Amino acid sequence: MSRLRVLLAAAVTFCGTAVSTFAAETLHVYNWADYVSPDLVTRFEKENDCKVVIDTFDSNETMFAKIKAGGTGYDLIFPTSYMVKVMEQEGMLADIDKAQVPNLKNVDPEALTKVYDTKMAHSVPYTMGYAVFAYRKDKLKNVDSTWAVFARTDLKKRATLFDDMRETIGAALKQLGYSLNTRDEKQLAEARDLVIQWKKNIAKFDNEGYKAGLDSGEFILVQGYSGDLFQVAQENEKVAIAIPKEGVSIGCDQMVIPKNAPQAKLAHKFINFLLDADVSAENMEWMGYLCPNKEGLKKVSEDFLKNPAVNIPDAIKAKSEVLEELGPDLAKYTKVWDEIKAAK
Repeated sequence: MSRLRVLLAAAVTFCGTAVSTFAAETLHVYNWADYVSPDLVTRFEKENDCKVVIDTFDSNETMFAKIKAGGTGYDLIFPTSYMVKVMEQEGMLADIDKAQVPNLKNVDPEALTKVYDTKMAHSVPYTMGYAVFAYRKDKLKNVDSTWAVFARTDLKKRATLFDDMRETIGAALKQLGYSLNTRDEKQLAEARDLVIQWKKNIAKFDNEGYKAGLDSGEFILVQGYSGDLFQVAQENEKVAIAIPKEGVSIGCDQMVIPKNAPQAKLAHKFINFLLDADVSAENMEWMGYLCPNKEGLKKVSEDFLKNPAVNIPDAIKAKSEVLEELGPDLAKYTKVWDEIKAAK
């Protein structure tokens, strides 16, 4: 995500690893890249006489597979809402001890209507984000705010789509006028064919490199998360963000504590810290994602709230959807995704 912060995030991890032997406690976090301000991490470490070590994942499925396969030692994880449901059903999550998190009072009740765990029994909302696209204004002209942009033949293999079946198939479903949570096999087949058409115009399916590639000009069009693209656009005036008129996916990433977390108490402290109004406001301005923190939102700048990548237009929001956990029907998406990947 020049403020592309991969190096900073790596530095936080390295420093935490290098000096952890001198700290009373070490909090192990499994998170998306560039998803919490390094300055705030340092502040938390100083206030709690601890170290924070951050490992990153690039998709919910990658994270889940690692934990399912026996990946242990993490104290706090940041999955998207639909994956919280899967993890809870698998018995992976500890209860949230609300007595240890007094700042839960700052969570916007509206955000809880968008998530599976409406009572915050096992998870706490962290951010709200959207899957949109961005492009280089200096290299791609006459761009309409539609998912159909990926069908343009003048992309010349300088575009990327997510390496994420739910997001990429979902974008095609929205262009076709369908729900991105459809279980209808005919609709999924139509979406498959559309993505295969798009595939001819892109360089690759990608979850991480698109940020640096867009900034450098290697890529001229990318599908990406709103906060990530907000960060790139802040640093590069040649980058523009578009919110597709057909609608987008709405993601609520949440904070969860795995069962048997070595530092569950410290994990609760970190959740409470991130929910502090001043901390939340600073974190939002740094990472470019909206935190559903009603007190924190009173403290951010007007420019932040006016950015369409943060607050999408109401007309588009009405057409947008939260990704749902599909249960056995997820196999339908896996089949379609395998066919997309195999297509020439």
